[in-house]
Amino acid sequence: MPDRVLLTRPGARGEVLARALEESGYATAALDVLRFEPVALSDSARTALLDLDLFQGIIVVSPQAATCLAEAIASYWPQLPLGLRFYAIGRATAQTLHAELGVPAVIPSGANGEDSEGLLEVASLKAVAGKRLLLARGESGRELLAERLRERGAEVEAVSLYRRRYHPPSPPMSTWLENGDFAALVVTSGEILQHLVTWCGPVALNQPLIVSSPRLATLAETLGFGSPHVASGASPAALSAEVRAVLDPRGATFDQGDHEKGKRR
Repeated sequence: MPDRVLLTRPGARGEVLARALEESGYATAALDVLRFEPVALSDSARTALLDLDLFQGIIVVSPQAATCLAEAIASYWPQLPLGLRFYAIGRATAQTLHAELGVPAVIPSGANGEDSEGLLEVASLKAVAGKRLLLARGESGRELLAERLRERGAEVEAVSLYRRRYHPPSPPMSTWLENGDFAALVVTSGEILQHLVTWCGPVALNQPLIVSSPRLATLAETLGFGSPHVASGASPAALSAEVRAVLDPRGATFDQGDHEKGKRR
């Protein structure tokens, strides 16, 4: 069985993950099935950006959303209004916000996970009644954040800043998926997982699948994947650590209890 690890995360974060795995001795291949495209702002999105100073919080769901938001804000505001509080799903999104806008962002604690569910556990987002929040995301994004925050009494304005375009895996990677000709597959997006299952043959469905959250593991099992393993987070370090723990357990340095919790049986 080849030791190649198939990666699905696009952009710079995917490259960081690839380097981490290659330094550990694994060959990697990027499936490159997802690309991002900017979208024209709707009238409501332009109005929300013009009224940016009227929001009490800005929630950003991904590094791509952070980059697009920074570009959009620059078109309307020579400098950021004072008093805005930023929230980010994951460290990479927070880092992008800091690099693009120079602002700190509240992120979920490590125990809660780098996803929408984790962000909803942040204390200041549990008391949002009467507050106006801007949600920066892509088209067809998950509705969980907006729905839960509205249930808590917030006024949420969701702004779509980009769209995802999915492409078939190119040869020879399509053949690898069909035949299960890889050591592990790493996926951090439910939409990518649903896209890829079409090309996965029976052997591929039972190869180790490394995912970034219990939610994705549950989805993977629903789709027919037989061996999902949950990393401790969505960062390159967490994902590469789980790959090493699964593929080379003798050399892994993880707590046994944590690893047993991570594997979905």
